[in-house]
Amino acid sequence: MSKALSLDLRSRVLAAIEKGMSCRQAALRFGVSASSAIRWRALERIQGDAKPKALGGDRRSGRIEVHAPLILSLVDERPDMTLCEIKAALAAKGISVGIATLWRFFERRRITFKIKTAHAAEQQRPDVKAAREAWSEGQRDLDPARLFLSTRPAPPPKWHVSTGGL
Repeated sequence: MSKALSLDLRSRVLAAIEKGMSCRQAALRFGVSASSAIRWRALERIQGDAKPKALGGDRRSGRIEVHAPLILSLVDERPDMTLCEIKAALAAKGISVGIATLWRFFERRRITFKIKTAHAAEQQRPDVKAAREAWSEGQRDLDPARLFLSTRPAPPPKWHVSTGGL
C-alpha cells in the first residue's frame, strides 16, 4: 500500500509556492508531481494545512452497520438462516447487500452459522445414539495390545521360478 508523503516535504513545497514559485516549479524543485503540489495548495486554502488524510482501514462497513439491529433481529427470529436468505430478506426491505458484506458483518461479531448435515442430525436420534454408546462400551473390552496391529494384508509371495522365457 502506498504511503502519504511527509508533512515536512509538503510544508517545504507550500513555502516555496508562497515565496513566489508556481506550483509546477515547486514540484519540479522538490521532486514531486505537479498534481500533488496543486492538490496540497488547494488543501491549504480550504482547510488551513496540507495534512494527509488517514490511509487504509475499513471505509464501507458503516453502510451495513446502520442496519445492524434489523439483521440481528432476523437472525434471532430464525437462527438457521443462510446468508442468501438473509440477503433476500434484506432485499425485500429495500436494503441491497452482498454475501461477502454479510459474511464480514457476522465475522466482526464472531457469529458463526453451522449448518447441520443430514448425518449430524441422524447422530442425535435416540436409536443411533444408543447403538453408538453400545459400540463404544464394547470397544473398552478390547486388548490394548491388539489395537495397534496392522490390518493390511501381507504381500503376495514372490515366486522365483524360471519360466523358461514365457
